[in-house]
Amino acid sequence: MAFSMLQLFLIGALGPRIVDELGVSPAALGLTTTVGFGVAAVLSPVGGRVVDRLGPRRCLVALLVVSALALALIESAPGAGLLLGTVALGGLPQALANPATNKAILAGVPAARREAVTGMKQSGVQLGAFAAGLPLAALAPVAGWRGAVWTAAGVALLAAVWAVRVLPVDPPMEPVPAVWVPRGMVAWLASFSVLLGGGIASVNTYLALYGTERLGLGFTAAGVLVEVLGVAGVVGRMGWSRVAARPGRSRWLPGVLAVGAVGAALLLALSASATPLVWVAAGGMGVFAVSANAVSMVLVMQRAAPGRAGQDSALVSAGFFAGFAVGPPLFGALADAGHNGSGWLLVAGEFTGASVVAVVWAVHEARSAGRA
Repeated sequence: MAFSMLQLFLIGALGPRIVDELGVSPAALGLTTTVGFGVAAVLSPVGGRVVDRLGPRRCLVALLVVSALALALIESAPGAGLLLGTVALGGLPQALANPATNKAILAGVPAARREAVTGMKQSGVQLGAFAAGLPLAALAPVAGWRGAVWTAAGVALLAAVWAVRVLPVDPPMEPVPAVWVPRGMVAWLASFSVLLGGGIASVNTYLALYGTERLGLGFTAAGVLVEVLGVAGVVGRMGWSRVAARPGRSRWLPGVLAVGAVGAALLLALSASATPLVWVAAGGMGVFAVSANAVSMVLVMQRAAPGRAGQDSALVSAGFFAGFAVGPPLFGALADAGHNGSGWLLVAGEFTGASVVAVVWAVHEARSAGRA
């Protein structure tokens, strides 16, 4: 999970250096997220089907190898054009990540521990944010930003070797009818994820750049800001996933977390006048916004039809990735015009929409359970 999105976290954390060296505008930097997640959104339904048919081990090894290749190609990018092309390749690991890891958990983890383990594996995404925000960003002044990306590519290859040696062989898979359009709970969670992803992607892409250009933070401090987001996301995903295991609570959690994310976005808007608030806001984004995606995956795994966990996970992920593709260009347009405050208000609006979708679905579910 960490490597599936590491390239985008690296671009965010190293954004100020990339902008300076390659002459990339803030709007073009946002397009890297759009391209990567646009490809992931398109490929996710196919990726879920592939995982259901081939098994998680094969797909996880492929994910790590392609991640290493994408990172290596980013390092060699001479300008914005090739940078966008290589980020597109990174959409494939993103499309495979949730279906493959969810299938692996269902196959190998006892039911009583699945929510906790799901929170741990979802926190891997934020482990990627942590790695990008501190050790790799700290390596950049010594080895250059390209050297930091090369290091990440090498570690991804080592992880692929580990996966081949350690993960159990995939069992034969039973044929499962393909489902390409989300229905029922999956449709609600996909809609929620579009709005949630739009806000999170803007934060991931522009938080470091906002810190350096608007708040006067140095490159290292801006990288630590991304690290705060990552650490808070790890803690939040592990904690809230355990809460989601309790009967009757899981359906309400997405709405609660989305409301908390609205508050964090408003703090980002206020940080232009009170800089210390940006640190509180970054932590809040991790605890609330980032954690809400992990709870969505717990809900999918709790309710997926037999043999369909890969496809259902992929359809919800497709909504999340679609939001990631749309959010940063909208924020980037405002940032280019010097309206960062309006950009954070846009993020707050996206989280507000997500909270409305989540609460309406939870009420619907509660009424249906009452009639049953």
